[in-house]
Amino acid sequence: MRIALFGTPCSDQFTKYIQHLVNRLEAENVSILVYEDYFSFLEKKVKFIQQPKVFDSYETLKDNADFLFSIGGDGTLLGSVTLVRDSNIPIMGINTGRLGFISSVSTDQIESAITDVLKKKYQIKSRTLLSLETENNLFGNVNFALNEVSIVKKDTSSMIRIDAFLDDEFLNSYWADGLVIATPTGSTGYSLSCGGPIILPGSENIIITPIAPHNLNVRPIVLTDNSMLKLKVVDRDQLALVSLDSRFRAFDSSITLIIKKADFKINLVEPQSHSFISTIRSKLMWGIDKRN
Repeated sequence: MRIALFGTPCSDQFTKYIQHLVNRLEAENVSILVYEDYFSFLEKKVKFIQQPKVFDSYETLKDNADFLFSIGGDGTLLGSVTLVRDSNIPIMGINTGRLGFISSVSTDQIESAITDVLKKKYQIKSRTLLSLETENNLFGNVNFALNEVSIVKKDTSSMIRIDAFLDDEFLNSYWADGLVIATPTGSTGYSLSCGGPIILPGSENIIITPIAPHNLNVRPIVLTDNSMLKLKVVDRDQLALVSLDSRFRAFDSSITLIIKKADFKINLVEPQSHSFISTIRSKLMWGIDKRN
């Protein structure tokens, strides 16, 4: 078995968990591949019995790993998606961050999660992504997002207007600080913070959630993921920001944004003891009530 490790630098309190992970994988004769920048951090903190191979891109990863372990928070896992892309390599998120909805394996569950993977006691959950098309190809060949596409104002305290068209039919003019276009996976992220609903993965939906809308009767709306959205920003400063998960670009308001379901999905590893329902129940502390 070949397992790739991707992560971001973490505090020393988590180093022992990464060392345990490496020890367990090496004890099981797993071939370890480490992201080059992450290895630069790890080699000063973690001991390897055998020097691991490194990768630095989608091209050097796609045919060389059976799984990718993302070590960090949800933001780290979103970063790993830009390396995995359409290679179908399953990703398991090990959470050394804060809340962690998609990086749901906590440090005290590493041992059981690895055992589940090695014994093939897991499920693969396919997650929909969104793609962004623009005439100047703002994000090159990484024009997709697992969580959300966000459009927000730039360098101004004033709101912006975003004209939205659904399958070429005018939907609404949003006067707001911006819009979040989220997948079911992203429904527990930025969209949730802006008052959007939680959508179960596999629901085949897209959520439009306005950010601080000026009209009180404007609410989040849930669409089928076969929909195509066209967004046009009307802003006096002529510039706005668009982000794909944590990656962002400034763009001229003359540019039309086309958002639709991507033509590939990302596979997430769900160990035997995990589920989306148990994760949100735990992270959002549902049922934590003395009456229960």
